Amino acid sequence: MANFLARRFLSSLVSVIGATIAIFVLIQFHSDPRELFIPDSGYGITQEQWEALGERMGLNDPLWKQYLTWVGNTLRGDLGVSLARDRAVVDLIKGKIGATVQLAIGGWIFAIALGIPMGVLAAVKRGTFWDYFGRGMAIVGQAAPPFVTGLVAIWFFAVWLEWLPAGGRSPDFNWKEYLLPCMALGWGAAASLMRLTRSSMLEVMDSEYIRLARAKGVGWNWVIYKHALRNALIAPVTSALLVFSGWLNGALVVEIVFSWPGIGYDALFRAVNDNDFPLLLGTVFIFILIYLVFATIADIAYTLIDPRVRLGNSAD
Repeated sequence: MANFLARRFLSSLVSVIGATIAIFVLIQFHSDPRELFIPDSGYGITQEQWEALGERMGLNDPLWKQYLTWVGNTLRGDLGVSLARDRAVVDLIKGKIGATVQLAIGGWIFAIALGIPMGVLAAVKRGTFWDYFGRGMAIVGQAAPPFVTGLVAIWFFAVWLEWLPAGGRSPDFNWKEYLLPCMALGWGAAASLMRLTRSSMLEVMDSEYIRLARAKGVGWNWVIYKHALRNALIAPVTSALLVFSGWLNGALVVEIVFSWPGIGYDALFRAVNDNDFPLLLGTVFIFILIYLVFATIADIAYTLIDPRVRLGNSAD
């Protein structure tokens, strides 16, 4: 366990450094961040004022020095100040991450509750109506982009039936506001989990120990849920954890369609458009940490599902 965690920490450190350096380099190809403070593309400002503004923002330093300065500030918990909003990046992320977490949890629950049971049912009832029905749902879920699913759901449930609100998130919790965005977010993941679960279950159910259990007279339900499902869950659990980490990084399309005030749209998307590099770097850094943490949890979860899997073999 200790060796695995040490290797995971070193690989995660390399990933963080590589990703942040890549963002630093790519930012240089965008418009100059100083243009945010100057109307009319710089008219009415002298070269001295332009250089003074760059000095105050740290843009006159070499790129390697800018990066090392950012790393030092980040290690102290300071992700900088947003250029476009004049607020601390940490405060902006804290203000938006809550809405994103709620949306991610709702979509994840929907995907798990629909995808895994449907995959088990399709595998157990192979070749029947339920198998074809589940596979059809999976095809539709994987083929339809989230914005299409969201718009169709808004038209059907909000406009035609008038059962649910079309979007937005009120300060007071209203469960109806979560149904459509969580469904639109989780539908594609549910389709993937259904296919993974079905294929894993079919492979496991053809194993010798499953046939032996049936030959010994073990009940069918016990064979499915105790023996087959537990060994078939490795791939779906890994996929589900990584999908959840991706949603915690902001479901941009779903947040835009449903006017959801999450970190994907209100932080990352606007930071890219404004070339607000402190906010962009801060959000990317948080996203990388979230993904790496859940990737590590997925590796550790292998042994909880199947003790035969060794951490030393799953570190890669």
